[in-house]
Amino acid sequence: MSGRVDPFAILKEPTAFPTKPKPEKRVEEAAVAEVARENNFPSRQPPKRDAEQKRQQRRYRTGRNQHLGIKVTEETKEKFYKAVDARGVPQGELLRLALDALEREGASSRSRSN
Repeated sequence: MSGRVDPFAILKEPTAFPTKPKPEKRVEEAAVAEVARENNFPSRQPPKRDAEQKRQQRRYRTGRNQHLGIKVTEETKEKFYKAVDARGVPQGELLRLALDALEREGASSRSRSN
């Protein structure tokens, strides 16, 4: 053993790398739509929502920064939003007004019971 082992001996002969296959040509959208129509395959596009279902956003800068998440029935929710829209106030303001009215009613019912 007079010589060292050449660590690059395997690199002296080029390795045969396989060539990459050419990418397939994409099928045109019109052709896909035609095949789908011929085979009665329906479109999977989501149904468009009615404009009536989308509620107008209410954005008020009131300084309120506390979240109150509650579960209500659909009827209560609609009733609440109708009251907000009728008075033209933020939702938190309507809740404050309702609680104030409830306190006044409670105070008057306590004075009647005494």
